[in-house]
Amino acid sequence: MADAGDAAATGAPRDAREAREARGAGEARDVKTVLVVGSGVMGSSIAQVFACAGIDVHLVDVHQAALDRAMGLIESGLQTFVEFGTIGPESVAATLSRVVPSTDLVSAAAGADFVVEAVSEDANVKRAVLLALDAACPTEVVIASNTSSLDIFGLADFAGVERLVIAHFFAPAHIIPLVEVVPEPRTAPEVVGMTRALMERVGKSPIVLARFVPSFIVNRIQQAIGRAVEEILENGWAGPEEIDRAVKLSLGVRLPIVGVVQTIDFTGLDVVRDILVSIGRDTSFFDEKVREGRLGVKAGRGMYDYEGRSEVEVLRKRDLLFLEMVQRLTEMHAFEPV
Repeated sequence: MADAGDAAATGAPRDAREAREARGAGEARDVKTVLVVGSGVMGSSIAQVFACAGIDVHLVDVHQAALDRAMGLIESGLQTFVEFGTIGPESVAATLSRVVPSTDLVSAAAGADFVVEAVSEDANVKRAVLLALDAACPTEVVIASNTSSLDIFGLADFAGVERLVIAHFFAPAHIIPLVEVVPEPRTAPEVVGMTRALMERVGKSPIVLARFVPSFIVNRIQQAIGRAVEEILENGWAGPEEIDRAVKLSLGVRLPIVGVVQTIDFTGLDVVRDILVSIGRDTSFFDEKVREGRLGVKAGRGMYDYEGRSEVEVLRKRDLLFLEMVQRLTEMHAFEPV
């Protein structure tokens, strides 16, 4: 996926791009305090992410009861980390002490070096919060929204829109590694670079989209899966347990190893093209790849370049990883319902 800061996307020379990225990384290292607005399941989990990384967190909500619940959720999450061995018992109190709950947005914003908005997916609520943050935060502070689909850039028509970016975490945020970083043309490149660097600093694996598109990457794929599941259930073709077991015993093994795009390389781009032809779908994307000889693993190039490795070498590496995945998931009883 192209980076919004790439020279190809911005027209900027490489040295300028690298300078902006270096500036963003430097600013990320300087972040000492993060403001998280919204203390629900996502907001509390995001607060835990930053606190575990040694960063002070101001957690803001309009309701004290919501903040009390959030602190309980964070403590529970930390105790789970202790149980798993991620942290020691002595770390719980110290980490909790870094999270300061508050109902005073203006005071909390004054001392923030980075902001994450995590209020409900309601356009009117988000707009009001973003406008309040723009007014309360120092002009150099990045404002990141955790929206999962809303075009917050259209909602936030304030003067400082160039400091606005999406940083979409996945529940539970304190465990799932991915964060989708989504800019729009007005987002300053250094804001994208700084956000990505900060996510890496707190142990996340950020993916930067070239531009805003509704639902981003993961939710778009999940929505397609969801539509298929609804069709199967509505028609009575299989029950819930059969569907989940089918996915766990196939996609659940393969996707962590080869993802969805590299799977095409193992199928063969020519084969995928023929399948699309048979169901009346457009094949122009695959036609071009096939003409170029990019047929997948069997040709050494497809969606990925296998850098001179033979088909046998690539298949052997994949299969060893598959075998280990099946073994571990079986040992964990992961194929059974939670």
